Amino acid sequence: MLHVSSPQEHLVAQLARIKELSGLSLRALATKASLSSSSLSRYMSGQLVPPWEAVVALCRAVGRDPRPLRAVWAEAAKAGAAPPPRRNDLPADLFDFTGREAESALVEQLLRTAGAVAVDGMGGVGKTSLAVHVAHRVAGAYPDGGLYLDLHGFTPGQEPLDPPAALGRLLAALDVTHPPAGLTERAALWRSELSRRRALVVLDNAVDAEQVRPLLPGAGKSAVLVTSRNRLVSLDGVPPVSLEPLADGDAARLFGRAAGLTATEEDAVGQVLQQCAGLPLALRMAGARLRHRPGWTVAVLAERLRDATGRFDAVFGMSLQQLDADQRRVFRLLGVLPGADFDASTAGALAGLLSGVGAVLDELVDAHLLQEVAPGRFRMHDLIRQYAADLAADEEPQSDAALRRALDHYLAQAAAHERTLPSPHRPRPEPGDPARAMAWFELEYVNLVACVDAAVRIGADEVAAALPQLMRVYFFRHRGTDDQARLLEAAAGAAGRLGRERERVALLSDLGFTRAAAGRLTDAMAAYEQAQAAAADDDEAAAGLALRTGMAHRDLGDLEAARAQLRRAGELFEKLGRPAGQAQALAIDGWVTLRLGRPAEAVELARASVALAAGPGRITGLVTLGLATGEPEEALRTLQDALRLAEEHNLAHNQALCHNALGVALRAQGALDEALEHHRLALELLEPLSEVQLELDCRHAYAETCRAAGLRDEAAAQLERIIAVARDLARPHDEQLARAALGR
Repeated sequence: MLHVSSPQEHLVAQLARIKELSGLSLRALATKASLSSSSLSRYMSGQLVPPWEAVVALCRAVGRDPRPLRAVWAEAAKAGAAPPPRRNDLPADLFDFTGREAESALVEQLLRTAGAVAVDGMGGVGKTSLAVHVAHRVAGAYPDGGLYLDLHGFTPGQEPLDPPAALGRLLAALDVTHPPAGLTERAALWRSELSRRRALVVLDNAVDAEQVRPLLPGAGKSAVLVTSRNRLVSLDGVPPVSLEPLADGDAARLFGRAAGLTATEEDAVGQVLQQCAGLPLALRMAGARLRHRPGWTVAVLAERLRDATGRFDAVFGMSLQQLDADQRRVFRLLGVLPGADFDASTAGALAGLLSGVGAVLDELVDAHLLQEVAPGRFRMHDLIRQYAADLAADEEPQSDAALRRALDHYLAQAAAHERTLPSPHRPRPEPGDPARAMAWFELEYVNLVACVDAAVRIGADEVAAALPQLMRVYFFRHRGTDDQARLLEAAAGAAGRLGRERERVALLSDLGFTRAAAGRLTDAMAAYEQAQAAAADDDEAAAGLALRTGMAHRDLGDLEAARAQLRRAGELFEKLGRPAGQAQALAIDGWVTLRLGRPAEAVELARASVALAAGPGRITGLVTLGLATGEPEEALRTLQDALRLAEEHNLAHNQALCHNALGVALRAQGALDEALEHHRLALELLEPLSEVQLELDCRHAYAETCRAAGLRDEAAAQLERIIAVARDLARPHDEQLARAALGR
């Protein structure tokens, strides 16, 4: 029996039953009940309690008496919509956080009053610990949760995260998986998303103010807490709080807690504090060293620390002395591991250990040489990572071999997960859990990017060429990103060095498609031209390239060149016996033919496409047919069929395409209010996606419908937006079209 834990969930369950009884898609049910599909979606997901009139309309749409639901609805309306789940990406608070009362109080006050604060101080002084500690203390004031991002400003072996990539990861944390390409647009979307929330954002390890400035929330009730080794004085509106080393009293208490002391030797403790210079990281490590040597006194520890050459060498080296040879070797090798965090299997592959690595990692955690940031996930403090890397350079002649083992491990893991994911190239994946596979790619994404960079650095071309290809299905949901373009460029270069021309052609084709998705058509054409030069004798590669090149010519406004490429693609796909590819070529050819003023020919091409395609592959052909046919009823029926397919397969960009086409068809029939609603739904769907060309097409169509409806200001606003985007992306055709429409 289903357990319903709240009035809201009870009502949602009843609404789901109504949808099931209707046998309709969400969009079709919304239309039948005279509701907007976006509102119905919010009712069905529990984000919003519907008005009673909407419940009545839904019941009548399926021939059901609404009166038995009145009591259920009343309870839900009284309780209100269930709050969304609270997101919390913050690392765990330290159990032994000590001191910093004045600094903590000041940071909390500035978060309340200014909504922002930047904590600065030297490495190891406890900036991140303070930020995380305060974030946990004030969590109740931010009901939409806490976001955490390491900007890698001072992480050994990694470049600082650039602002566009940082914004991409922050937006992804808010489930915006396809942000726009440009930094300005991405930052504006980030501010817009936060303006509707009350969240706390912790930006850790910033290199400078320029890295942070585009990431600030702007207006609203969200707040930001930044940490950096540099004082970020040029960040307007972000007051600084500087951390000094702990005073002797707090330092002694922290050392005592870390060491498990019940009594103190004041003179000896003073000597240890002097060696640790009041740095919490050093104090915890020194305390852990003493705790693991019950036969030692504090005086013995102080003497050992005095004999070392430098402060960090003394503390880090002292911690290493409590480890055995295998544990010290694993520690050194972790200094060369790419990425942010890792699990035991990765550490085992790095060290070549088939068993026992979990116990080694536990020892490193106990010695404060590692942090366990989540169950089974570990990371190193930047200072400790640098120390480990320096030791590896001096004492591990086989460190490159260890790194290669780690890269091969990530490659094998990616391949195993990728095989369970459905894709156009593999309609029948291997048995497995696709959701679990995608969750693995999400979890390891930062590490996979770092692995490709490391593979290029050490010449591991097999990994550099293969890993981005294994991320294709993941990138289908995140296409057009800066990371994807950079990884594909690296992979194409690696495939070329390996002499794998067929692989290189496929990667260059993917690179072009990635650039096109981001709206950078000139760059996309450059990649396609490189691929075409190497694919002359490969019909399969040539077919895919002709299709993608034709799409790029279409978007550039060169329709005759587009049609020539699309027809070549169709012929090659037919020769190869690839109906899915042939159907796409026919559908897009039909759209181009319609734009060239040949509707009857466009209808024939679209019908041929629909006959060849299957499943969601029919959507493009149905949209072309709906736009080309001169029969109003057939147009709406066909476009609704396309929309239903897009909704069934959860394809947001295709849903936007269908809504925009419905807007165009309804405008032609004089139903301007309905047309405007569809255009607005299309743009709403596109807001979180990196679909620049589709966005431009939708804005053109929306502006024309606004003009027809007499909404001149709204039409002008859409056209001005097109002009701004077209200028930014060097798209003269789109700018010319928008200026001509603006003149009208």
